[in-house]
Amino acid sequence: MKKVLVTGADGFIGSHLTEMLAGSGLQVRALAQYNSFNSWGWLDHVNCKNDIEVVCGDVRDPHFCKSICNGVDTVFHLAALIAIPYSYQAPDSYVDTNIRGTLNICQAARDRGVQRVIHTSTSEVYGSAQYVPIDEKHPLQPQSPYSASKIAADAMAMSFHNAFDLPLTIARPFNTYGPRQSARAVIPTIITQIANGKKQIQLGDVSPTRDFNYVEDTCCGFIALAESDKTIGETVNVGSNFEISVGDTLNLIKNIMASDVEFLVDEQRLRPEKSEVNRLWCDNGKIKQLTGFAPQVSLENGLRRTVDWFCDPDNLKKYKADIYNV
Repeated sequence: MKKVLVTGADGFIGSHLTEMLAGSGLQVRALAQYNSFNSWGWLDHVNCKNDIEVVCGDVRDPHFCKSICNGVDTVFHLAALIAIPYSYQAPDSYVDTNIRGTLNICQAARDRGVQRVIHTSTSEVYGSAQYVPIDEKHPLQPQSPYSASKIAADAMAMSFHNAFDLPLTIARPFNTYGPRQSARAVIPTIITQIANGKKQIQLGDVSPTRDFNYVEDTCCGFIALAESDKTIGETVNVGSNFEISVGDTLNLIKNIMASDVEFLVDEQRLRPEKSEVNRLWCDNGKIKQLTGFAPQVSLENGLRRTVDWFCDPDNLKKYKADIYNV
């Protein structure tokens, strides 16, 4: 890799990946979604913003996608609508961004001769585990409009490898957490409410299990996939091979923050019954076999780093803990 494009660079994982790539000496073109506020999202707060090329636009525009793929050898495609509750309200927008946006990036990469594409999937495509740990052969189950759009996006991406020999890998991360994560996710929801002095915190169902991964590990996994020719044409999980319930995660955070808060069920935070993914546990054997990559940050260590970041007043004020963010 010499010059890379990161779509969705203004988001949570994308901003960390951009920092990591720039820090390794690569030329980075970072895509932030266009807006009239001239906001670059989290890129406004990264240390490398003067060392990268920031472009603003939208992956829903195929002509724009061709222009940003000019001169790059590797594309990390992270741009997507990700919030599951919002996908119940606005499913059509998920089709436009996640499916058509992926089509546009793949077509642009093909036309511009891009040497590697890392397309970002999600563990949500698996739905509730039929067996654990979940390997890449697990059936795909569209339990929300979001997961359905990502299943379709993955299929579109892989079709470009099969039909046109686009050198593409599907990276399928499990539940990533860490500094800058969206307020719609459970870990920031817990931390920000406690940090704002709440004695009772509002959450949805705490019984489901998740395979949580610190954001640095997820980014390192993405880079490992891009650096290995063995991963071309493959779908590869990026996870820890460890599951924990949301409730136990809540208790870990309570202990780290020395809090005595109690949990209350907020009905609006519950997914429809058949849409809830009850169990996720990653089998990460394939990425270890193909690249040698293994996560390095333990859950407790990662949560401590995350708590420290969110409890910084300058960071905490960016979050609205009193409002349910879908």
